[in-house]
Amino acid sequence: MTANRILLIYAHREPAASRVNRALLGAADSLLNVTVHDLTARYPDLRIDAEHEQRLLLEHDTIVLQFPFYWYSTPAILKEWQDAVLAYGFAYGPNGDKLRGKKLMIATTTGGPAEAYEAGGYNQFTLSELLRPLQATANLAGMRYEPIFSVSGVRTLDEATLDHAAAAYRARLAAL
Repeated sequence: MTANRILLIYAHREPAASRVNRALLGAADSLLNVTVHDLTARYPDLRIDAEHEQRLLLEHDTIVLQFPFYWYSTPAILKEWQDAVLAYGFAYGPNGDKLRGKKLMIATTTGGPAEAYEAGGYNQFTLSELLRPLQATANLAGMRYEPIFSVSGVRTLDEATLDHAAAAYRARLAAL
């Protein structure tokens, strides 16, 4: 039996400025079956090579989208990636079954505390509700949507809490 091949697609406007996402990436990169793919580094001009990206998707069993959650959405480069790569005839529509059966997991970080993402909290909705479009994307493509991994309150995390979050992320990826 071969190991579950995980493609971790990382999207961040300012990757060098993110202490938490760097720690999560380091934890993920320590796993042999994880391929870290930094969209911002590869496509600084936002011009996505859809054919290359589709090949990467086909080579992996699980797709993880890791990004900071800004303004209730993904970073622009990840939306551009979705628009270019998850094309009609590839991810959906006639013959659009190339991702069917693969897993999709969202890994995100928030500046606000976890309680801000509870029903009736500061943001009025749960993180799961706010990320529903990505779940709908997985459903359309026939993918299995895995539970979200999130780290909240990133601006105030101390080193011990960050280390614990990175270890939890590594364990979660290893269990996929």
